[in-house]
Amino acid sequence: MSKSVVGSSSIQVLPRASLIYQIVSLLIVFPVFRIIFRGRVFGGTNVPKKGSLVVVANHGSHLDPPFLGHALGRPVSFMAKAELFKIPFIGSIIRSCGAYPVQRGASDRQAIRIATERLIEGWAIGVFLDGTRQRNGRVNAPLHGAALLSARSGSPLLPVAIVNSHRALGPGNSFPRLVPVTLRIGEPIPPPKSRKKNDLQDTSNELKRKINLLIDKGTNV
Repeated sequence: MSKSVVGSSSIQVLPRASLIYQIVSLLIVFPVFRIIFRGRVFGGTNVPKKGSLVVVANHGSHLDPPFLGHALGRPVSFMAKAELFKIPFIGSIIRSCGAYPVQRGASDRQAIRIATERLIEGWAIGVFLDGTRQRNGRVNAPLHGAALLSARSGSPLLPVAIVNSHRALGPGNSFPRLVPVTLRIGEPIPPPKSRKKNDLQDTSNELKRKINLLIDKGTNV
């Protein structure tokens, strides 16, 4: 089993991230993840510390983006509604933490273009394989967005399982439940062979298999 990795000493600030990222991670995300939800991270040595990376995870809770960004030891950039960037203070924080705006009603093509530009800059881009939160916390119907980003940019894909976040604060839950949340990080896999549908589908299915295996490993310990 990989050594548990917790804390912030390994945080590496990548292009356009700022001191605000480290402050948010240390003062807000770290205590929420580590103390309130007794968070643990396994497989931290599997995370490439430099270069573009498509981080692919299951999605069960609104807690997932900040937990991923903190636990991987490097900033992870996520898509966010453009309206959020207009809110004083909040907009500055999420921009400094690497979020990128997408206009309401924007096409998938535009979102892919923006994310690809971030990867070219050297960012780690976070993608939830199902696209939306799943009540069972597993990967059920994988979309091909992560595989397409990887194929377009030549970036490796990093499978990550977020165990129990759907129980902590999943769809339909108004108040959090104080259950332990664990992140299990798998080994990176190479980009799809091409952008053809069959190759994207094969890679997406492989990511689903690996993430769900990591979830099962986390719930059986």
